[in-house]
Amino acid sequence: MIEEAEAVGERVVRVSSRLLRLVLAILMAPFVLLAVAWASLALWFDGPSWRPLAGLLAAGFIAAAVALVALVRPLCRSLALLGVLWFVVLIWWLSIAPRNDRDWSPDVARLATATRDGDLVTIGNVRDFDYSSETDFTARWEDRVYDLSRVRGADMFVSYWGPTLIAHTIMSWEFEDGRHLAMSIETRKEKGESYSALRGFFRQYELYYVVADERDVVRLRTNYRDEDVFLYRLRGSPERARAVLESYLEEVDRLSRTPKWYNAFTHNCTTSIRRMVQAAGVHNPWDWRILVNGKGDELMYSRGTINTSLPFPEMRARSDITAKAKAADGAPDFSARIREGLPPRPTDA
Repeated sequence: MIEEAEAVGERVVRVSSRLLRLVLAILMAPFVLLAVAWASLALWFDGPSWRPLAGLLAAGFIAAAVALVALVRPLCRSLALLGVLWFVVLIWWLSIAPRNDRDWSPDVARLATATRDGDLVTIGNVRDFDYSSETDFTARWEDRVYDLSRVRGADMFVSYWGPTLIAHTIMSWEFEDGRHLAMSIETRKEKGESYSALRGFFRQYELYYVVADERDVVRLRTNYRDEDVFLYRLRGSPERARAVLESYLEEVDRLSRTPKWYNAFTHNCTTSIRRMVQAAGVHNPWDWRILVNGKGDELMYSRGTINTSLPFPEMRARSDITAKAKAADGAPDFSARIREGLPPRPTDA
């Protein structure tokens, strides 16, 4: 009886051990698949410019991963070897350096600079293009001087080009003299290059700050790309708006000397704004709608960052400036006309 009980106990232990390994394998599978997918795509997109070699490296990584998992036992050893292989790819990928000396597309050909002299800042290469179509324009780059002591407040543009869960966000600052300065965080594309959401997760595009007149960067989206654009006045004192602008300007000037990579997950138009705001000392806790930024206006409304005196659907409808921007077109008072009838900027209690 004792021997039978011991045999049963051993069988239970073996079965339990197998079940545990099976559960662990099931739990680990999504992470392993994601790691293999990322590494193979990194080799494909960011590997050698000769496509056949890049494809061979990507396929070779997948084949090596399958062989390790299928042939090496125990499973923990195969996963450890796969981890080492993945880490080698990661180290190589992190070593790829961004550059400022590529053959850039004309709309991002110049980098903005910012030079401070007390409250005065001279911004070089402010973009103020005159468009005939999205790709046909007269390039106009200007050096402009702004008095930071005259910042009145900050605004946020939210632009939808297709799926409403994802949007493009643009910050803009209003000055007492009626001028507005917009900054759009984008990819810096080379001539003939187009944006790909998938490629945006890899080292394919340098990070670029479009420092522009609203008549350029907003009208481009409403009048020539047929995007739906909403404009929200942001809560906060002029001092807070200035602090955020100064944070932006520091990054703008830094990028003119030291390029960085754009990344659709970590360094995009919205996550970068969050970093700029936090660098200015403004509390901005994490929320899933920072990534799913098409819901960003709902997030701002729930936090009281924008006007909450109206129900959200009504406030959002009144913040749609698409038709007004199309009507204003290239008018000198473009910024004033798109703000007509907007819900006012909320004031601090």
